[in-house]
Amino acid sequence: MTIRINDVAPDFTVDSTAGKINLHEWIGDSYAILFSHPRDFTPVCTTEFGAVAQLAPEFAKRNTKVMGVSVDNVEEHKKWKRDIEAFAGAPADFPIIDDTSLHVSKLYDMLPADAYLPDSRTAANTATVRSVFIIGPDKKIRLTMLYPMSVGRNFAEILRALDAIQITDGVPIATPANWVPGQDVIVALSLNDEQAKDKFGDINIKLPYLRMAKAPKK
Repeated sequence: MTIRINDVAPDFTVDSTAGKINLHEWIGDSYAILFSHPRDFTPVCTTEFGAVAQLAPEFAKRNTKVMGVSVDNVEEHKKWKRDIEAFAGAPADFPIIDDTSLHVSKLYDMLPADAYLPDSRTAANTATVRSVFIIGPDKKIRLTMLYPMSVGRNFAEILRALDAIQITDGVPIATPANWVPGQDVIVALSLNDEQAKDKFGDINIKLPYLRMAKAPKK
């Protein structure tokens, strides 16, 4: 199944380190980030889950919940969390779901083309790609990122992308390349110059189709 931007995020109910979770109910009126990793007790994943633990206050500021997907079971997750917390120096309080059945991995197309899935599979066999999905309060997919097993994710970029999604949500603007909060944004072409000025104040017309304005406050 291919997951596209603006698709409703496929719903599921699973066991997790936070108990049984239904995705859509768990999201509620928040934004959510769903991210996968190949297996517990693997080195790159430990650094990534540690990064998420350290960023917990930043996600909370943005009304965003985070959920990890793993092909291991809840008991293994709970043991691994101790390593994550020791490495990160922060509590890993976000849920990690049990996907031993690979139901969620397949539902969200997280497996690479050459995945080999024997009963006694290892992280290399499963090779769940490092997938990231940002989901809106409307339960629609807002962003997807896919990384290979060998490349650790940049969670500063994930946070930046989340900021860009939230500031443009329902507003006729877009963010330019390399945008970070505080910088100017691009006015949508659906507004003419007068409408843009009425809505955003002064605009900087770089090109007839490229007009910049101060970012609106959230």
